[in-house]
Amino acid sequence: MKNDIVISCQNLTHYYGKRKIYENLSFDVTKGRIVGLLGKNGTGKTTTINILMGYLKPRNGSCRIYGEDVQRISPLTRQRIALLLEGHVQYEYMSISQIEKFYRAFYPRWNADAYYGLMEKLHVAPGQKISRMSNGQRSQVALGLILAQNAELLVLDDFSLGLDPGYRRLFCEYLRDYAKAEGKTVFLTSHIIQDLEKLVDEVIIMDYGNILLQQEAKKLMENHPGETLEDIFINLTGKY
Repeated sequence: MKNDIVISCQNLTHYYGKRKIYENLSFDVTKGRIVGLLGKNGTGKTTTINILMGYLKPRNGSCRIYGEDVQRISPLTRQRIALLLEGHVQYEYMSISQIEKFYRAFYPRWNADAYYGLMEKLHVAPGQKISRMSNGQRSQVALGLILAQNAELLVLDDFSLGLDPGYRRLFCEYLRDYAKAEGKTVFLTSHIIQDLEKLVDEVIIMDYGNILLQQEAKKLMENHPGETLEDIFINLTGKY
C-alpha cells in the first residue's frame, strides 16, 4: 500500500505574516484516486497547491510526491505531473488544432485523443479560433491541453473557474471517465461543490485555518442520507 501513495503531506502549517492559513494538515493521495480539496475562496487551497509543487515552503511539515521531497523534486518526477494553476491563459489568435500542435512539441507522451475527445464534446471544429470561443469553452481548451500531457498525476487548482454549470458537469464526467480508464491520479481544488459528488473518491473540506473533514466520498454520503455533498459542505462551513 505504501508504494501506492502518490502524494503524502504531513503536518503542514503555513502563515502569511501573522495570519494562520492552517495548522497540521496531513493527507495522502493514493494511486488511481480522485481527491478533492474543497473550501471557500481564501481558505488555503491554492496555497496547498503551491506548497505541493515546491513553489512555497511551509512553516512546518513536509510534502512528498512519488517518494521525493517536493522542495528537491527531480526533473524526471516533475515530468510525471500535469499542473493547472488557478486561471486559464491561452493564445487567443490560435485555432483549436494550432494550439494542440504547439503544445504537443513540449510533451513526449502527448495524447492528442484526450484533447480532441473533449473538444468533440464541446462541438467545436478544429479550425475554430479561440478568440471566438466563450470563456467556458476557452477554459475547456486549457483543461484539454492538461489532459493531453498524459501525466500520471493531474493537479488541478480551481479547475471549474469560468465554467458554467453545464460545462462543469461535462468536464467532470469526461475527467472521471478519462482518469479511471487511464489509471490517472487526480488532486483537485474547488470552491464550487456542485457536480463534484460524482467525481471525487475522497474529500478534504477546509475552512479558515482548519481542516473540518477528510473522508472517502462514498462513506461520507452514506453517513448523511438525503443530503448532497453541497449540503454537507454548507453545514460544515456556512453559506458561501
